[in-house]
Amino acid sequence: MHSYRIPYLTTVLLLMVCLTSWAQEKRKIIIDQDAAGPAGTDQQSMLLLIQSPQTEVLGITVVTGDQWLNDELAHTLRMLELIGRTDIPVVPGAEYPLVRGKQDTEQWEQQYGSVAWLGAWTPRFYHAPDQLGDMPEGKPTTKPSDEDAAHFLIRMVHKFPNQITIYEGGPMTNLALAISIDPTIAGMAKELVFMGASLNPRTDDPEFVNSPTHEFNLWFDPEAAHIVLVAPWKKIVCTPVDISVKTRFTADLINRIKASDSPAARYIGKYARLRGNYNYLWDELAAAAWLDPSLITMKETLFMDVDLDHGANYGNTLSWTDREKPKVELQPVEVQDDLDLDRFYKMFVNLLTAPTPRN
Repeated sequence: MHSYRIPYLTTVLLLMVCLTSWAQEKRKIIIDQDAAGPAGTDQQSMLLLIQSPQTEVLGITVVTGDQWLNDELAHTLRMLELIGRTDIPVVPGAEYPLVRGKQDTEQWEQQYGSVAWLGAWTPRFYHAPDQLGDMPEGKPTTKPSDEDAAHFLIRMVHKFPNQITIYEGGPMTNLALAISIDPTIAGMAKELVFMGASLNPRTDDPEFVNSPTHEFNLWFDPEAAHIVLVAPWKKIVCTPVDISVKTRFTADLINRIKASDSPAARYIGKYARLRGNYNYLWDELAAAAWLDPSLITMKETLFMDVDLDHGANYGNTLSWTDREKPKVELQPVEVQDDLDLDRFYKMFVNLLTAPTPRN
């Protein structure tokens, strides 16, 4: 009797140790996103992080950017319903940038020229912020959190010090507000990973040909971006326009995803759309490169800030090497320059066609 009992108990104990170790190895992340939808780069990047078995998504904090906050909350809640992950909190954040306003921006455009993408303010998509735009996927039945994004970020970073990656896929207003309330949180987070900035992209895309340092996420709320970029993070990783424009979302990728019957694949297959000639996987690359840094084949360290002069370059990216940087407090930023494109596409398809993991 005892000869069987001891091995059994040993097996149970080993299994418990393995399960505990597995749970501890999951990488904690908070997604801060201007979560336009349905599908599209914002929702698809979140899906990659949610679909990865190595991540524990602690929450999704939402900020106005590509769409208004109310639209983005609804699209995110509905996406989580459709893939069966309503356990992930969706937390409302800032509805407006810290300083930049719609009317001021319209006057700025009259003086300095039009901007290709204005996000929620883009005339052909514009509606009042308290109204809800089109919801082809259906309205959600679940509700967002009662907590606001800034205080959620502060609370979670204090709960899990030095463990949380903050993934930033949109304007940095929520992060700037959190840092302004509690300046310690940047140093208490594990790292900041963001899609944003533009340096010198090699592209014929008219959005960047005449304004190579203009990029929407930093431009939409320049003051917030400045607050975040100069904060004392342990590590900052940047996926800029320069590397994003090397990617393409294609009909072939959509068809490969449609071949699966996973909840995420059904969502992408039904709602993903190709728009115009330039369908970049902006935020998806930032998410995938965090999951697997070996996708990035070339990178460099730069020091980065945003132009806050309200002239022609207001909101544009500023960057320097260590030798050239100004004598003010700036943080080193790991900037991605090149990638293994085929491996990225394979990872993109594999994650979106996999079964939905559980926390």
